[in-house]
Amino acid sequence: MARLAERYELAPSPSLFEKRWYLAGSDDVRTAALVDAFSDPGNRAVVCARGGSGAARLLPRIDFGRLPPKPLVGFSDNVALHCALQATGRISIHGPVVTQLADQPPWVSDRLFALLEGRVPDPLQGKPRVPGVVEGPLLGGDLTVVATLLGTRWLPEMNGAILLLEEVGEQPYRIDRVWTHLRNAGVFSRIAGIAFGQFLECEPIDRRYEPHTCREVVAALADEVGLPCITDLPIGHGDVNAPVALGARHLLDAHQGTLQPLEAATA
Repeated sequence: MARLAERYELAPSPSLFEKRWYLAGSDDVRTAALVDAFSDPGNRAVVCARGGSGAARLLPRIDFGRLPPKPLVGFSDNVALHCALQATGRISIHGPVVTQLADQPPWVSDRLFALLEGRVPDPLQGKPRVPGVVEGPLLGGDLTVVATLLGTRWLPEMNGAILLLEEVGEQPYRIDRVWTHLRNAGVFSRIAGIAFGQFLECEPIDRRYEPHTCREVVAALADEVGLPCITDLPIGHGDVNAPVALGARHLLDAHQGTLQPLEAATA
């Protein structure tokens, strides 16, 4: 919070430290906090305190199309909220939550400030995997969270999109299972390209029975799909979580391994 307060005036939610089970308060409390944060005319942006679990429980309770247009910042479980916003045509910011921001390098904060203040940041560098150059809106985030929205009205239209995927704490066979669910649902027949962030703590528990690394499995899955793809973008649950504008158009150059934003996240 101190890092944000160096540049902005903060207005912490009165229910910030609520708890219920493994959630940050009851569904009623969290719904009211989110709607109030968006509705307050004094707030220019809404920044999630952390990820965790339970954001999808709020989706039926909120008319995302009627929320005032201001950027939401967060990632991980908060991707459910991002997707609901993108389903209404909004742009939001996949980036560090408050509990992660202090441990990020200064350039990550600078990039977040640029997105919040209407500037288009520099391209991000990854590694080429499947060659090709495509342009489209950047959608997605945490692999498992995105997959849980299949079949709901809160998954945005994927036609022509660049799908961003990252994950933490899932073993390769579970990543394969969720990926197969996306493929069987026709997602990969609609998108234009794939941008992989970080896959952390995703290695097999017992290499005797699952000898392949997460990196090998993810690379093989991308090769099977055959869409332009880059890997190893500095996005996700690690020491570097570069903010990106979901819903904004990007250029994915899988020859150079770059993801270049083409429009601002805010006016």
